[in-house]
Amino acid sequence: MRVRVEQADLDAAFGAVEGSPALAASAELVRAGRRPVEMVQAMALRPELLSAFAAMGTAVHAGGLVDPSIKELVILEVSRLNACRFCVDSHVALARMMGLGEEPLELLDDPARLSEPQRAAVEFATAVVSDSNRVPDALFERLRRFFSDAEIVELTAAIGLIHMLNLFNNALQLTYNGEYEASREA
Repeated sequence: MRVRVEQADLDAAFGAVEGSPALAASAELVRAGRRPVEMVQAMALRPELLSAFAAMGTAVHAGGLVDPSIKELVILEVSRLNACRFCVDSHVALARMMGLGEEPLELLDDPARLSEPQRAAVEFATAVVSDSNRVPDALFERLRRFFSDAEIVELTAAIGLIHMLNLFNNALQLTYNGEYEASREA
């Protein structure tokens, strides 16, 4: 990690975002004197960013209209395209927990194994990351066969959020250290 985060930084940041359901698990770790994932640690240096991240993450992921497994496949594909080790590793762990198999990246390597809605969403994510100004109309029309306009907006927001996080994590050289698996085993 290219930035230094002290325990006092974490304590101050999590004091400022007290009560945020999206940050509850991380706040619990901080209260216990442990560290959340490096991405959250880095954001703790700017509590306003941490709070905004939690709000956007909640809006895109908590509940939501789109099947969470579809959003997870989209997150994995965008993260692979952006070569974000943190996001790929952490979301492989999350995909496993969601029941997408032991090797969820293999699903993306073999699109024939994806359902039509999953395949359309992943192709849309690839097109958006490649050139968001040139998403083919035919692909967008195919998306509409499986998703409402509100769901397409949610998918697009998920793509944009993970793209931004990929850049953030890559630039700061953040590493995923198995925290999700460790918390599940605890």
